[in-house]
Amino acid sequence: MAETLDDILTGDSELPLGDDLRRTIGAWLDHLMSERGQAEATRTAYERDLRQFLSFLKSHNGHPPCLGDLARLDARTLRAFLAQRRRGGAVSRSLARSLSALRAFFRWMEREDVVRNGAVMQIGLPKVPHSVPKPLTVEAADDVTSLPHEIEDWIVARDRAVMLLLYGAGLRISEALGLTLRTAPINGREIMVIRGKGGKERLVPSLAIVSGAIETYVRLCPLVIEPNGPLFLGARGGPLSPRLIQLAMERLRHDLGLPDTATPHALRHSFATHLLSAGADLRQIQELLGHASLSTTQVYTEVDRERLLSVYDAAHPRAGRSG
Repeated sequence: MAETLDDILTGDSELPLGDDLRRTIGAWLDHLMSERGQAEATRTAYERDLRQFLSFLKSHNGHPPCLGDLARLDARTLRAFLAQRRRGGAVSRSLARSLSALRAFFRWMEREDVVRNGAVMQIGLPKVPHSVPKPLTVEAADDVTSLPHEIEDWIVARDRAVMLLLYGAGLRISEALGLTLRTAPINGREIMVIRGKGGKERLVPSLAIVSGAIETYVRLCPLVIEPNGPLFLGARGGPLSPRLIQLAMERLRHDLGLPDTATPHALRHSFATHLLSAGADLRQIQELLGHASLSTTQVYTEVDRERLLSVYDAAHPRAGRSG
């Protein structure tokens, strides 16, 4: 099992750190969770990125990293770290996230008057290729989220309920798996209070079909679902892993002949794209998705434009003609 920064901070790690750096990292992680309200997924990603950098720095310097090493860090060493990750197969998006994590750490240390070093700010973020979300068709999304008639398998009911939350409510998978019996849209509740990225809350309405799928899962589930515990459970109890939903989607891709781009997150893309195609206002979609900026939501206008052009080319009597 891969080591985490928690292993390092408790000393149970093959990567030793100077005591000063260990205490500083612990304080930063506490800051992320308490003061900034960072999502657990963000904290985990920052942990991973910082751990990779510290491993590189130990090998590069030949001794356990300490605060003095961070104070003396130069742009050349940072570029060597990114180059090593690139040689290891990391793509630009991963490198950009790693550098963003380091920037956040160094900015915090400067604010706390722990270490002042602007070298990390001298490195430009790798250019991330512009990518357009790849939603499913309406028909494919319906096939993925439809429950078999007279369903009795609680695992299937569970997986489809989660997928309906992604497609029917536009939730992130972490948001869907963060629901409890008391926050789920069941027992007459039609609105969910969702805590998204950065701890920001938003109100999301639930369709009757989504609520019905969740109620079916709850009825069939043989395990005890605690009122304030996770709504969606694994086969042995405990919180459901996002990986199991990804595997369920892989099986559906095979069974339904869908492309590799048909992922759980593509269901959230499909929610936004299909609403836009049906005439929903872009700002309404922004609020439902929990995007901080409208520019993030505007990418779906490009998806919809591509769809309209393909329909136009296929249907217009002059399409394909020249002159």
